Amino acid sequence: MAILAIDQGTTSTRGLLIKSSDPGKIVNFIEHRQFYPKPGWVEHDAEELIQNIQRCIEICDDLSVIGIDNQGESCLAWNRETKQAITPVIVWQDNRTQLTIDKLKSDNAQGVVLKKAGLPLDPYFSATKLGWIIENVPEAGKLLGQGKLGLGTTDAFFLDRLTGRFVTDISTASRTSLMNLQSGQWDEDLCDLFAVPLEALPEIVSTTGDFGVIMSNGCSIPVTASVVDQQAALYGHNCKNPGDAKITFGTGAFALVVTGHSPCQSARQGLLPTVAWQLEGQKPVYALDGGVFAAGSAVNWAQSLGLFTNYDQILQFPKNKKSAIERDLAFVPALSGLGCPHWDRKAGGLWIGLSLDTRQMDLMQSILEGIVFRAAEVIVAMNEFVSIRDEISIDGGLSANPYFCQFLSDVLNLQVTVQSSAELTALGTAKLAAGNGNGQNPGENLSRRYSPETDRQAYLQKFKDAVKRSEQWRCQ
Repeated sequence: MAILAIDQGTTSTRGLLIKSSDPGKIVNFIEHRQFYPKPGWVEHDAEELIQNIQRCIEICDDLSVIGIDNQGESCLAWNRETKQAITPVIVWQDNRTQLTIDKLKSDNAQGVVLKKAGLPLDPYFSATKLGWIIENVPEAGKLLGQGKLGLGTTDAFFLDRLTGRFVTDISTASRTSLMNLQSGQWDEDLCDLFAVPLEALPEIVSTTGDFGVIMSNGCSIPVTASVVDQQAALYGHNCKNPGDAKITFGTGAFALVVTGHSPCQSARQGLLPTVAWQLEGQKPVYALDGGVFAAGSAVNWAQSLGLFTNYDQILQFPKNKKSAIERDLAFVPALSGLGCPHWDRKAGGLWIGLSLDTRQMDLMQSILEGIVFRAAEVIVAMNEFVSIRDEISIDGGLSANPYFCQFLSDVLNLQVTVQSSAELTALGTAKLAAGNGNGQNPGENLSRRYSPETDRQAYLQKFKDAVKRSEQWRCQ
């Protein structure tokens, strides 16, 4: 059985090919462009994304099934008749709708959205972006009147274009603020609140099942799984029981913990109840999600400033030197605002504790520690609601950094397990596409484990003081 998992992420599209007992290999890796047309706006070219997906498929022969994971909250509009995008993809990082969010908050809409969708009001989610399209793109209104408008997250566009199925899976729908978390269907009141026409939205279906077929190299290849990338990573980490948790350190840091077959409303902790997945014919599995907007992106930003040139420079720091936080140096990675559990898009990135003897490597040490502390804030909030196991599974670029991993273990006072595969998201997508329980178990190929060596939990409170100083810094 040959399975192709397509991981369509924020910065690239990857194709992971798995055959029989083969653990899988990346058959294509294609970066795509990022567009920043205005301050706070982040866009992708929808046609470029489609072409990259097609390129991943076309280089593979004798495929049995395909699974596709998506960016989650990124969305667009397209012509359902021609299948052509009429807008760019508005990326999850985009905050063009902050004024709309502020207006909804002033109108006391937060409680309704939390109750029905389980999500706070924030530009991160798709609803206000979709409403913005209706209000600002004349062609969208024209197509809506003709019954030809497709409106939704990127997965629905990919499937409609490639297979002719106008659907979205329940895990992706749960990230829009338009789906009722209890019913698993679009909520008419939420659609009215965000001015999103329900009739232009795709049908909500399970994560696995029949998503149609893609024609490639003269063959019809069934698509059997469609899922949000972070939920796919959760499955790839083999996190399936309540209390199983993972953190993926990519562009941002995304922590998820499985909670079971009932959604957990957790507004007090600032966590996001979400659908992890729904296997065909089974009940949905729910999770709590917490996102940190800047993780790997903060490190890349630091490199662009010239703080370091080679990643080997920041793998370790002198053992006879205290951590940055112990030396009263802290960095709050609020470069795109603060996500969970604060949800403050007006927060600003912050260094505090700078002195005349602060050097480049001190700044880098504080950046790595700041990302750890932000992830720890999320895990601590989760543990108040659902008991986290004594082990956290992690992946992503920063998981290759020994200092970062050990510091994370020390701050959480938990064992940190780094998975050997660098492609847990694609692997989870492949396992879902193959069927429940099939495919390689990543837990059998653990590469590194870190156990707490130094009690650093007390420094989390010191970091939280720095976070408070960064909050509400920006005027807009």
